[in-house]
Amino acid sequence: MQRIGIIGVGEIGRAVVEGLRHEGGASPEVFLSPRGARTGAVLSERFEGVQVCADNQEVVDRSELVIIAVRRQDHHEARAGLKVDDDKTVVNLMAGIATDDLRRTLATDAPIVRAIPLPAVRERRSVTVTCPAHPAVDSFFEQLGGALPVADEGAFNVFSALTGTLTAHYSYLATLTSWAAGHGISSDAAEWYVRGLFQNVGRSLDDETRPLRQLTPTTRRPKGTTSTSAPPGSIRPTQQPSRRPWMPSSPI
Repeated sequence: MQRIGIIGVGEIGRAVVEGLRHEGGASPEVFLSPRGARTGAVLSERFEGVQVCADNQEVVDRSELVIIAVRRQDHHEARAGLKVDDDKTVVNLMAGIATDDLRRTLATDAPIVRAIPLPAVRERRSVTVTCPAHPAVDSFFEQLGGALPVADEGAFNVFSALTGTLTAHYSYLATLTSWAAGHGISSDAAEWYVRGLFQNVGRSLDDETRPLRQLTPTTRRPKGTTSTSAPPGSIRPTQQPSRRPWMPSSPI
């Protein structure tokens, strides 16, 4: 696909553009909707071959692959009056909008593929679930970190539910930080520690030779205390942590 259109230039739309241009790699032309005008203007100034169109129909007309990335509550306005020819390919990033519903609204026989890209596509580090498999769409997301096609929307909805847990995960980390602060630890120190703690968890996930169920025993002793065997990249007792402005001269 040499011409990509994006309707809805929010966080994910921006991440897709940045991923396409990551490390100066060759990229197709990108046409952006006027929705999210400020972000679109920044992207068009920053990257060659990225243009902001006058309206959504122009985005569709100038593109081979059309990505619809508006928020669910805005989808009626964004799709109003759009004419999508059957030779286009539509990628639906809208949460909760099924393929049949979108096809009825657009009144098109063009291929429609649902997808769940994450912000990490900007660094080409996100596996994107797609439904159904489509050669052009899967190839597009492969260059942004990987594609995981599934056969039906039932399976797709399972992955969508898994993706939704990310918000709960960040809330959990904030709760841990608040709990530590409530027990006398400075907020900055607590957040720094929690961030480092779970960054190391992320590093352990890079080892795909070990199933998830095998990771837990290596991080805890039988009685529940943490192991003295520090994971790769963590600060060991013989190492001195980098200083932070809020760190006291004596131990916390």
